[in-house]
Amino acid sequence: MKYPKVQNFINGAFIDASGSRSLEVISPIDGTLLSTVPLSEKSDLDKAVKAASMAFSEWSKMPIKTRVQIFYRYRELLEKHMTELSNLIQEECGKTFDESKAEIEKSMELTEFACSLPQLVTGEVLEVSRGVECRTEYNPLGVVASITPFNFPSMVPNWTLPNALVLGNCMILKPSEKVPLSTGRIAELLKEAGLPDGVFNIIHGDSQMVEAICDHPGIEAVSFVGSTKVARIVYSRATSNYKRCLALGGAKNHLLVLPDAIPQMTASNIAASMSGCAGQRCMAASAMVAVGQVDHIIEKICDEARKIVPGVNLGSVINQEAKERIERYITEAEKQGAKILVDGRNATAAGKEKGTYVGPTVIDFVTPDMAAAKEEIFGPVLSIIRVNTVDEALAIENRSPYGNAAAVFTQNGGMAKYIIEHASAGMIGVNVGVPVPREPFSFGGWNQSKFGVGDITGKSSIEFWTKLKKTTTKWNPEAGINWMS
Repeated sequence: MKYPKVQNFINGAFIDASGSRSLEVISPIDGTLLSTVPLSEKSDLDKAVKAASMAFSEWSKMPIKTRVQIFYRYRELLEKHMTELSNLIQEECGKTFDESKAEIEKSMELTEFACSLPQLVTGEVLEVSRGVECRTEYNPLGVVASITPFNFPSMVPNWTLPNALVLGNCMILKPSEKVPLSTGRIAELLKEAGLPDGVFNIIHGDSQMVEAICDHPGIEAVSFVGSTKVARIVYSRATSNYKRCLALGGAKNHLLVLPDAIPQMTASNIAASMSGCAGQRCMAASAMVAVGQVDHIIEKICDEARKIVPGVNLGSVINQEAKERIERYITEAEKQGAKILVDGRNATAAGKEKGTYVGPTVIDFVTPDMAAAKEEIFGPVLSIIRVNTVDEALAIENRSPYGNAAAVFTQNGGMAKYIIEHASAGMIGVNVGVPVPREPFSFGGWNQSKFGVGDITGKSSIEFWTKLKKTTTKWNPEAGINWMS
């Protein structure tokens, strides 16, 4: 076992979970046993909530200008330890080193935005009548929780923790049991940056811990990132317990390719979008809708896909179960009449034969009723659906229950505007394969890709992590009384 067993982080210290259940943490790169992770009990969560509750009083009263100084230092520590943190992500998640490094760089950007919050939450004040003043101010909620997935062990926790903590909350983080190591380093860096004990806590566990977080009376709000199936359950359970909840689910992103698209730019963008992070991201290009005659672009996409080599510039998928599931989608589409242009099944990486790899896969002549066209595959697989018109393409995109992202590749500005206006997705790209908004713009989809109000990052997250206090004051009795006072 390469690393010591994983422990919970409560009140500024790593401690063992109270139960005996645990899981092995296996590197998907080469099958190495990295560590073991505990499956904590409800009593462990109680300890974390108690620690966070005790820390909240002092932390929330600290001026935001003081709180934010800790995150300036945290951002510097992320940069200082970038290589180490990137290697850790690569080991436990299976990404390439460059993808892992990009995740730390994004975590730094998210922290930079949190450091700007003192300028964004100043509140408002207005004299509404002679001698009568109305004022608003943002107040923290209390103890909040964040439940994060395996595919971004650092970035997704940093979607929530810098903003939530800078705004005065205390947090319980429940990372995926598949990738528990990176969050432990996050806790250590926050402590080194000066974060008081109890403000940030980590509880490891499986679905039972997710349920316990949704039910716990001491937790005021829950954020979740994962599949739509689980996001719906988490949202329903948390809100039924009168908590705020923002739950991000899955995606089936449609990329509409028009005949006038620039071939090489389109091909390289789509291939990178389809295969980046081994396709294990909710912004991946999953379904390409080919409008009219675009065979010349499809040929270039295949050429680009063949340049992507497992274990070299393509990371592994998270485990053997995921590999088998992804390959079933490919085989099923082939049996139903689709044509496999680039086949990534049975892929291996030289020297890493125990790793779990799926090669880049391009499937043509997929019909809208096939599972490969409708369901989130979460692997480096591009399904091509052929149509004759833009309206046919939009009809396919609009019928999807998801609504995370969509993109169009064209040089026609009017057509791009038409697609932007009619696509049913929260994030749109024009000649961009991965249309993730940069800070301060917020991340979030529509439809069954998101449950709850607002977005998880950027300015939109402020209202989720705070409650607004409104104060009306009057000090001059000589002003008299009217309907406003």
